[in-house]
Amino acid sequence: MAFPKGTTMRFTSEQHLDGAVLEREFTLGEIPGMLWTPGSASASAPAPLILLSPPPLGLRKTYPRLVARARHSAAYGFATAAIELPGRGDRPRWPAAEQALADLRQAVEAGEPVSDEIIDALILPLVDKAVPEWQAALDALLSLPEIGGPVGYSGGVISIGTRLAVVEPRISAAVLFAGSFVPRAMFEEARQVTIPLHVLLQWDDEGNDRQAALDLFDAFASKEKTLHANMGGHTGVPQFAGDAAAQFFTRHLK
Repeated sequence: MAFPKGTTMRFTSEQHLDGAVLEREFTLGEIPGMLWTPGSASASAPAPLILLSPPPLGLRKTYPRLVARARHSAAYGFATAAIELPGRGDRPRWPAAEQALADLRQAVEAGEPVSDEIIDALILPLVDKAVPEWQAALDALLSLPEIGGPVGYSGGVISIGTRLAVVEPRISAAVLFAGSFVPRAMFEEARQVTIPLHVLLQWDDEGNDRQAALDLFDAFASKEKTLHANMGGHTGVPQFAGDAAAQFFTRHLK
């Protein structure tokens, strides 16, 4: 699914966080987004970029988590950016996705296995829509003088990161969050991923199929791939896991 070429990025607001990080909101066509740049970023010393994929709850709802990740990355000298996923936040509702999500919740509440059909309906159209949007955002972000390569990707939905790692050559390394359902079709795509990977897995994540996450990790063809598993639920990622991810990006983006 193509995204319109030449879509303009327009900044709509800006503020300084603690005097060290510049936060700017933008729109890319009709897609809202946010960009955080460290004070060290300039045209003469552009900052490497990390794409922060947000949880599928909307930028506003997940802002505290995103800005914490952005500040942490800025301390290591990275710029970061996030865009709203299709059908989330203030973007137009997506009836097919909402029906798939309702079917998922119904299966979980009934204690039934989540079928491949539900997972495919929920995840695959999202990947098809989101990945071209991320690529368009990357075009616009890399045109800014204070932003440079190389580029990393960080976050979930893990299938979005997997597809991007296959089709987007500008992404040099990725931190993937194993916290979402994975369609069977993504395992074949995972076998095409060769960039360095750092995968975060919460061992007790009640909404995640742990075995599927382990199988997906096994499928990745990257020569360098690390699985960082911690005890705890979906939102219980410890701070030291974030430090390890930042060190991973420092090795590969600087």
